[in-house]
Amino acid sequence: MNKPGEPVAGVRHALYPEPKLPAQDTSQPLAAAMTELHAKVARGEVAARAMQGLKSQGFEPDVVVIHPGWGEALFARDVFPHARLITYAEYYYGGEGGDTAFDPEFSRPTPASAQRIRIKNTHLLHALDACDAALAPTRFQKGRHPAWAQDKIHVIHEGIDTERFKPDANASVQLKSAGLTLRPGDEVVTFVVRQLEPYRGYHIFMRALPLLQKLRPNARVVLVGGDGASYGSAPPAGKTWKDIFLAEVASQLDMSRIHFVGRVPHTALTQLMQVSAAHVYLTYPFVLSWSMLEAMSIGCLIVGSDTAPVREVVEHGRNGLLTDFFDHQALAHCVADALERRDELAPLRAAARQTIVDGYDLRRHCLPAQLALLETPHQVGSQKLGPET
Repeated sequence: MNKPGEPVAGVRHALYPEPKLPAQDTSQPLAAAMTELHAKVARGEVAARAMQGLKSQGFEPDVVVIHPGWGEALFARDVFPHARLITYAEYYYGGEGGDTAFDPEFSRPTPASAQRIRIKNTHLLHALDACDAALAPTRFQKGRHPAWAQDKIHVIHEGIDTERFKPDANASVQLKSAGLTLRPGDEVVTFVVRQLEPYRGYHIFMRALPLLQKLRPNARVVLVGGDGASYGSAPPAGKTWKDIFLAEVASQLDMSRIHFVGRVPHTALTQLMQVSAAHVYLTYPFVLSWSMLEAMSIGCLIVGSDTAPVREVVEHGRNGLLTDFFDHQALAHCVADALERRDELAPLRAAARQTIVDGYDLRRHCLPAQLALLETPHQVGSQKLGPET
């Protein structure tokens, strides 16, 4: 895995300078949204300048693949008008069934928030209009986009290396600070996110732990994730979401059986999921995390939130278990039951891995579909990520 900024063998890197961004205006919601849009335009301008530099050297690409999320796609069509333009349709904000106002504890719909979201989609709309084709990793993400654009969007996941992410009966994880070594067969509950924040259900998971510890007094809980915020609002100044929700339940917990390990190398994360007895994945209706699919490929027993992106992959009782996102007591009971019936539920673990092998395997499915989109985009048709019927 190459580090950010590290050159990839055989790939020419043409970097553009960080644009001078406007000061953040938080005086009122629409002003903040306009400041954010200004930043996207500034980034699009410097990216276009870098592309124009390549063009002046005689470079004329057949295909341009671009992520529009930060504004780089805004002027790509103007620089390379004859290239096939493919954008990444990662997420379109607003509308029913999405992340906006999903969790009333943190957000409620208001006229101001609707205006902010409309501005937030501006640069994404430009990219959808200009592109010849787009790709989205899941059907849920495709379905968030406007109806007029969906014929352009091909559902092709980035792909999971199922030979790398697979069960290993000999895996082990050392928790040095606790003087423990965890192995398959131990009663280990895992929770893995980029950041410990509400968008990925951290608050719900923490509220489930007091009851879970009562139901399973030998269970050890390992939480992977940073202290920041990748999605949604930042915590109050001087605090972290991690500490806020830990403090809410700390007096009810045996902290000797709860292990916060921060962000860990991918190899260590893989080994942790290989020793997991129950892997909890919670999310708002938002972008689906690779970590859940990697956990399924490893053969984890998934206990997931009954939200649209998770339901697309996990079928309750067949290849995992689902609970209501907001019901922390139901989550505790579901995890405890999964631990109690671990042997009985072994077919769910096998089915989870088979789901990924059959529909998300990098080499057999996703990479060939990605190459087909690049080479013959008008003849590909909408690719699928597992059965759509």
